[in-house]
Amino acid sequence: MALWSGRFTEEVSEFTQRFGASLPVDKALYAQDIAGSKAHARMLGAQGIISEQDVEQITRGLDAIEARIEAGDFEFDINDEDIHMSVEKALIADIGEAGARLHTGRSRNDQVVTDTRLFAKQRAGDLMAANVALRKALVECAKKHFDVILPGYTHMQHAQPVFLSHHLLAYAWMFARDFKRLAAARDAADVCPLGSAALAGTTYPLDRRATADELGFSGITANSLDAVSDRDFLLDLSYAASVSCVHLSRLSEEIVLWSTSEFGFITLSDSFSTGSSIMPQKKNPDFAELIRGKAGRVVGDLVALLITLKSLPLAYNKDLQEDKEGAIDAARTLEDCYTCMAGMISTMTVNEAAMNNQVNKGYLAATDVADYLAKKGLPFRRAHEIVGHLVLLCDKRGCGLEDLSLEDFRAQSDLFEQDITQTLDAVSIADARTTEGGTGRSAIRDQLKLVEEALAFDEALVEGE
Repeated sequence: MALWSGRFTEEVSEFTQRFGASLPVDKALYAQDIAGSKAHARMLGAQGIISEQDVEQITRGLDAIEARIEAGDFEFDINDEDIHMSVEKALIADIGEAGARLHTGRSRNDQVVTDTRLFAKQRAGDLMAANVALRKALVECAKKHFDVILPGYTHMQHAQPVFLSHHLLAYAWMFARDFKRLAAARDAADVCPLGSAALAGTTYPLDRRATADELGFSGITANSLDAVSDRDFLLDLSYAASVSCVHLSRLSEEIVLWSTSEFGFITLSDSFSTGSSIMPQKKNPDFAELIRGKAGRVVGDLVALLITLKSLPLAYNKDLQEDKEGAIDAARTLEDCYTCMAGMISTMTVNEAAMNNQVNKGYLAATDVADYLAKKGLPFRRAHEIVGHLVLLCDKRGCGLEDLSLEDFRAQSDLFEQDITQTLDAVSIADARTTEGGTGRSAIRDQLKLVEEALAFDEALVEGE
C-alpha cells in the first residue's frame, strides 16, 4: 500500500503503477534527497517540532540507507513510485515511528524540487570544471602550434589566411561564453524551496533559512506557489548544455573535415578513432561524429522540457515528473562530450605542411591586393573590380596571384609597384591583421593573455565552490 493510500479503497493497477513511477529516473537523486531530509529533520528538531531523539534516529537511519544504496545493497521497488517514498518507507521500516515524523511540515512537491535544485547546482559545477579542462586543451594546442598557418574559410571557400592558434582560440571563446551560461544556471538553482510544502506553505514554525544554510543554498524562494512549480533553473541548465553542445558540434564538424584525405590537416590519435569491419585502411573520426550526433539529443532535451512547461497552471502538476530525465541526460552527455573533445584536441597531430599547402590555393591574397590599391587612394569598390580581373586572368592561366608579373599587375592599374609581391606572402598577410582580435601574431599574443586570464578566473570560481 502506498504511503498516500489513506483515502483510496483500491490499489492502482500494475500498469498504472509502472506508468506513473519516477523511481527509475529520480533514484539518481538519492544523495540529494537524503541530504534534504537530514537538513529538514535537524531543523524540525531545532524548532521543537520533533524531539532530538527523533532527529538522532532519523539522521542515523538516513546515513545507513545512503550507505546501503552506495554499496548496491538497497532494493528499489517500483511500487514505491519515487525516490522520496522509497527512502521514507525504508526509514520507517528501519526505525519505526520516528521515521514517520520526518515528513512533518513538507510535501513531496517542495521535497522534489529541493532535490532537483541540489542536483542542478552540483551538475552545473561539474560541467563548469569540464568546460575549463577543454578550454585548457584548446589553449595548449594553440600555443603549441602558434605559427602554423592555414586557410580561413567563408561559405567553405578559401577566404583569407589565418593562424591555427587564432582558429582554435575562436572555440576557446565560445566555450568561455558557455561557462558563463553554466554559472548562471548554477546561480538560478541556488535558492531553497523547502518549507513551501504542497503549494501554500505550512502552519508549522519552520526555519526555512536554517535549512537553506545547511544545504548550501544562498537564499530561499519568495513565493510558495512559484517555488513548487518553477523549473526555470532546469531550462537554464538545459539551455546552457544545448548551446555548448552546438559549439562542440561545430568543432566536431571541422575535426571530421580536417581529418579527411581531401584536407589532411590533422590526424586523430588511435585512441579517438575507430576502424572499419570491412575496409582495413579506414581510420574513422567516430568520436567527433558522436559528439556531433549527441548534440541533437541534448537540444531535444531542452525542447522537451520547454513543451512540458508551456501550459501548466499553478502549482504542481504531475507533468513536472518529466522534468528530470532530460536534464540528467543533458548534463551527463555534455560532460562526456567535453571530456572526449579535450582528449581529441590534446592528442591529435597537426599536419602543418598540408595546411600550408592549402594556403597557396584559392587566391587568399586577393583582399590584400585590393587593400594595396585602396591605400594608394583608389576607391575600394574600384580596387575590388581590378583584383577580380586579375583573378580571372589567373583562372585562364591556371596560376596564382603570386605567379603574376609586375607587368600583369600594372596592366590593370599603374598604382601597382614592385612591392606588390610582398603583399602576396600568406604569413605577411595574416600578420598584418593587428587590430584587437585579429589574426596577426601580435594580436594573438594579446588575445592569449585575455584567454588565460579568463581561464584562471573561471578555474578559481570552480575550485572555490
